[in-house]
Amino acid sequence: MKPRSTGSRTLSVIGRLLFLTALVTAPIRVFAEAPAAAISAFSAYVSTVESRLAQQHRSQNGFIAPAASASEASERETRLRKGESIIEQLTPSTGADWPGAMLHDWRGTAFAPGATAADFERLMKDYNAYPRHFSPQVLQAKVLAQHDDSFHVLMRVRQKHVITVVMDTAYDIVYGLLDSKHGYSISRSTQIQEIESPGSSAERVMGPEEEHGFLWRMNTYWSYEERDGGLYMQIESVTLTRSIPNGLAWIIRPFVESIPRESLEFTLRAASNALRK
Repeated sequence: MKPRSTGSRTLSVIGRLLFLTALVTAPIRVFAEAPAAAISAFSAYVSTVESRLAQQHRSQNGFIAPAASASEASERETRLRKGESIIEQLTPSTGADWPGAMLHDWRGTAFAPGATAADFERLMKDYNAYPRHFSPQVLQAKVLAQHDDSFHVLMRVRQKHVITVVMDTAYDIVYGLLDSKHGYSISRSTQIQEIESPGSSAERVMGPEEEHGFLWRMNTYWSYEERDGGLYMQIESVTLTRSIPNGLAWIIRPFVESIPRESLEFTLRAASNALRK
């Protein structure tokens, strides 16, 4: 049997991407809005996550989620000090797929040499500068309300992976400190709207019955610790999206799972670059 040519493999990949594009833009959608049962299950899951993080943030020991063993911890710190970002999938093997919806839980860790906790807090609270620091994912950002260390923020974000999706997202964000070298933040989405034809005269907010369900809920949790001549940053992202149609997981699941991984890698890299500047 002759091996498949490079051209045949390329055509096969293009064919899959075209099929995926047609699927996610198809007019028939089983769940335009997140099912109530999935929202309830998501809320229960994030409650568990936030309880774990609250316990983690009560002391300096283990403020950043530790590795499974001492040897792994040593290896991880070596990789981080070399400038590598470590991305972990925390999504449970069971209970992540609900009728019409999917849960995604990912965590990323990075080290920014020379940075301080105060530097990071200033960076994260300067929302007007997000389009500069986190472009091209963040297009616009503004604070709608602020009370002490609590913010209500509106962002226009863009995800590009085969197709480009633009969404207006609103978040309630609160910051907390254990001490001058240990801090955290909790960000919970309050509204997510998909935008059609962004930046054009035809731009409009898509109605609930039109949206694709790329992102229904998103909670983001930062933990940061100043030590070893720099700053350890850790971000955990818990999201709720539309489920994968039966029989199509082989092509769609890698696409769906690549987005949170790539997003965390980008966010950590962008934050590190901003802190160096």
